[in-house]
Amino acid sequence: MVSRRLSRLEGHRRKFLAVIDDTPECQRAVHYAGMRAKNSNGGVVLLYVIANGDFQQWLGVEEIMRAEAREEAEAVLAKAAQALRESVGIEPETVIREGVASEEINGLIEEDRDVAILVLAAGSAKEGPGPLVSSLASRAQAFPIPVTVIPDSLSDEELDALS
Repeated sequence: MVSRRLSRLEGHRRKFLAVIDDTPECQRAVHYAGMRAKNSNGGVVLLYVIANGDFQQWLGVEEIMRAEAREEAEAVLAKAAQALRESVGIEPETVIREGVASEEINGLIEEDRDVAILVLAAGSAKEGPGPLVSSLASRAQAFPIPVTVIPDSLSDEELDALS
C-alpha cells in the first residue's frame, strides 16, 4: 500500500516520474512528463536505476565498475535534464538508485509523496513494448500510483496536444 499523496496540499505540487534508461522511447516519456508538469504547474522527477546485478566481481573491480556505472548514469541523466530544460523549460529533479528497477521505482514513490503519476512510453521494437511496460502488463499491481503509458503510434504533435 502506498502512503497518501501530498501533492494537492499547500506547499506541495504534483510530480511526474519518468524513468531514464537505454530505450529510445524513454525520451518520449520524459517530454510528455515535462509537458504535463508545465501545463499543471507540477514538477518532474527523472529516475535512473543502475542494475545491481552488474557488479558481481572481485571487490576492487566491483568498485571500479560501480563508479563507472554511476558516471554513466549521471551523464545520461544530465543529457535528459538538459533536453527537458530546452524543450519544455522545466528544471527536473534527478535521482540515481541501484537495484531492481520496479523495486526502486516503488521505493521512490513511497519516499517522495508528491510523486503522483508514473509516465512510461511503449516502444515499437519486435521484442515488445519495453522492459518496464512489459513488467507492468505482466503484474496486476505493478505500481501504487496511476501510470500513463505513451503509445508509440502518437506523433510528437499529437503527444503535445494530449499533454
